[in-house]
Amino acid sequence: MEGRTRTISWLKLARKAFDEFPPEVQERMTDALIVAARGEKAGIAKPMKGLGFGVFEIALPYRGDAYRTVYAVQMGAAIWVIHAFQKKSTRGIATPQREIDLIQERIKRLKEMLK
Repeated sequence: MEGRTRTISWLKLARKAFDEFPPEVQERMTDALIVAARGEKAGIAKPMKGLGFGVFEIALPYRGDAYRTVYAVQMGAAIWVIHAFQKKSTRGIATPQREIDLIQERIKRLKEMLK
């Protein structure tokens, strides 16, 4: 994949949520997505367990809050941003189950859309 940068595509609701993040968070996460589009993995990105190969989460603490963006690299020719959210839980670092369920549903719909 050297020398070729993939397109970063967004599910509409993920883009809407991402646009509400603080500008500094958007900038750092966009940088991480650009790294992914080049076929690499940014230091603030990690694979999401239980969601299949090629699904990653960018987790960024910022001023006492936690912001997450989930993207998939195995969906067609583009990097797909599936979900973006501010993590509300004050306990632990685990992604809340309702967010996992939403991500799974969006991945399923995206796969159907890209057939």
